[in-house]
Amino acid sequence: MFELSQIRCFVAVAEELHFSRAAERLNMTQPPLSRQIRLLEHHVGTQLLDRTSRSVALTSAGRAFFPEAARMLRLAEEAATTARRVAKGEQGTLSIGFTATLGYGLLPDLVRGLRQAVPGLALTLKELVTHEQVEALDAGSLDLGLMRPHVAHPELETLSLGQEGLLLVLPEREAAQWPQRPSLAALQGKPFLMYSPYEASYFHRLLQGCLERAEVKPDVVEYVGQIHTMQALVSSGLGVALIPESAARLQFKGVVLRRIRTQPARPVETVVSWRKDNRNPMIEVFRRVVTDRPQG
Repeated sequence: MFELSQIRCFVAVAEELHFSRAAERLNMTQPPLSRQIRLLEHHVGTQLLDRTSRSVALTSAGRAFFPEAARMLRLAEEAATTARRVAKGEQGTLSIGFTATLGYGLLPDLVRGLRQAVPGLALTLKELVTHEQVEALDAGSLDLGLMRPHVAHPELETLSLGQEGLLLVLPEREAAQWPQRPSLAALQGKPFLMYSPYEASYFHRLLQGCLERAEVKPDVVEYVGQIHTMQALVSSGLGVALIPESAARLQFKGVVLRRIRTQPARPVETVVSWRKDNRNPMIEVFRRVVTDRPQG
């Protein structure tokens, strides 16, 4: 197979149609330039140049080969430039997983920051629940996972991105029956939508712990995995629910949101995780964006 150096020599001669000028352009002497052309013609299997002591011309095969050879050089130069920019953190790719709730607020803010930091960044975004993100990180199919706290994993580095409070979601037609700033005690015996212990295990454990500490027992009428489904069921009058503050951006019709007094006041945590052996330089860019972003 021919080499890139041979292609570079051929393109120079094809453009100059003069061996001496092509050799000067390539900062080499004419004999090694001629050898490179002969080697290229040997590998291609046909003559590319008609040359005499007075002139150089492209054969029909050479004319067909020339634009493809020039394209090869251009692609090689672009690949080298891309590699240098990636190494400097000026360009790259990043695959980010996120849970549905984080797609409402945190993810758009971070994507905006990443685009400003690296305009040439190619992003792949995948909506996955927390345990699916951990599995994807473990398999190497994700660079970063925006998720809820998970069981400690020896291969993963995890950074807290912040905390937020809980909101009580009420059917709009029943809102007058509830206080403006309810406590968990207001849920005692009330029809309540609880998070699934399988599809939404983090929120299930979180709310179960909050309710047990407050010694409150609502009447759980349904277990739900997704927050948008939960709000739809609330709007139908099936019961009330607790959601993280970030989910308020959904602006679901038929429901009213009330900030709830909980202990601690901001119990819902968000984390980002990545593999410790992941050498993608865009992870460090992400960390800078996270550090520099305004804290809510």
